[in-house]
Amino acid sequence: ARGEAAAAAAAPETVSRGAALALPLKYGCNPHQVPAALYAPLGGATPFTVLNGAPGYINMLDALNAYQLVRELRSACGLAAAASFKHVSPAGAGLGVPLSDAERAVYEVGEAELTPLATAYVRARQADPLCSFGDFVALSDVVDLATAKVLQKEVSDGVVAPGFDEDALRVLSAKKSGKFVCVRIAPDYEPSAAALEYREVFGVGFVQRRNDRALVPADLDRVVTAAHIPPEKRRDLLLAAVACKYTQSNSIAFALDGQLVGVGAGQQSRLDCVKLAARKLQTWWLRRAPAVAALPFKPGLKRQDRVNARVRFIEGRLDAMPAHERRAFDANFDRPVVEMTEADRRDHLDALGEVCLASDAFFPFRDNIDVAAAFGVKYVAQPGGSVQDDNVVAACDQYGIAMAMTGIRLFHH
Repeated sequence: ARGEAAAAAAAPETVSRGAALALPLKYGCNPHQVPAALYAPLGGATPFTVLNGAPGYINMLDALNAYQLVRELRSACGLAAAASFKHVSPAGAGLGVPLSDAERAVYEVGEAELTPLATAYVRARQADPLCSFGDFVALSDVVDLATAKVLQKEVSDGVVAPGFDEDALRVLSAKKSGKFVCVRIAPDYEPSAAALEYREVFGVGFVQRRNDRALVPADLDRVVTAAHIPPEKRRDLLLAAVACKYTQSNSIAFALDGQLVGVGAGQQSRLDCVKLAARKLQTWWLRRAPAVAALPFKPGLKRQDRVNARVRFIEGRLDAMPAHERRAFDANFDRPVVEMTEADRRDHLDALGEVCLASDAFFPFRDNIDVAAAFGVKYVAQPGGSVQDDNVVAACDQYGIAMAMTGIRLFHH
């Protein structure tokens, strides 16, 4: 109660803010929401410059949230970072950890020369390429030609980064018939010394301190389980936790090998977040299965059509498709495909392990751990603070899961 009183006392009695038009927009979230624009504080400036294209309202919401994510990842992990955003949450995020030969094959990058930044975006995009269709991209480093060439192949709205090499900007500016959005952002920008942010909903003004609490490796030091977290897994736990910080709550994130591999966002039940993220993780892992790799696609089939067909194949129950859906599905292939057997599916999933999980808030019940354990989770980071903490720790110990309690809640709305 004393803390609440102190917080209320610290809030300003009145708020008066001035702003100047910085960038007119075509419309807001929807075409009927006009006018729409971005504003800069009076006497200040926005931290970005539009180098190509005309960004929309949601594009810029994605850009400003996604760039904060990759900047924080760059600082926390010391590696190039990328994020693929859709509707103000990450569909994927990745670090510049070299790809294995198997990953190169599954992600269709072949023998292409990849810089650390290009690798980070491949990982971000390939976390969930179905959801990343039409994404807005954030990159932690100056965009090089190799990264531009990876982006060039994908259906995407735009990219925000601290800079662009001249040849990279030339490649990207030609994308989407010249409409691809390229935004340069000041890498060291901080909004204000006061660190307050403002919004208005239904005529009521909201003010809060910006969530400027950066996640750092030391936040994983309080391990509360019998099992411990090895140094090489702290990176993936940080990746998952930072992703949760910029994901619409409730949120759960799974990470493996420098890549976000499943995000459960915006669900009212934390358990549903775990199940959603686990379903995405399962799809991501099954893309490596031999039956998926052997799908006989027709020559010239578009990249995204291959993505969509793989996901539908992985979902199974092909014989239960309505006739018109099955005809559309079969049209992707040179010959009829045989459904993956349940035994093959199970054998491949049983090889999944060492997965890291982060949660934006505490687990209210142990069932979250029960579900996570079934999908290869071995390392967890969560704030703690639930009356059920002891039961959650006991569940982790039963499964041999290592868990750190960070003490930092990461709700994002």
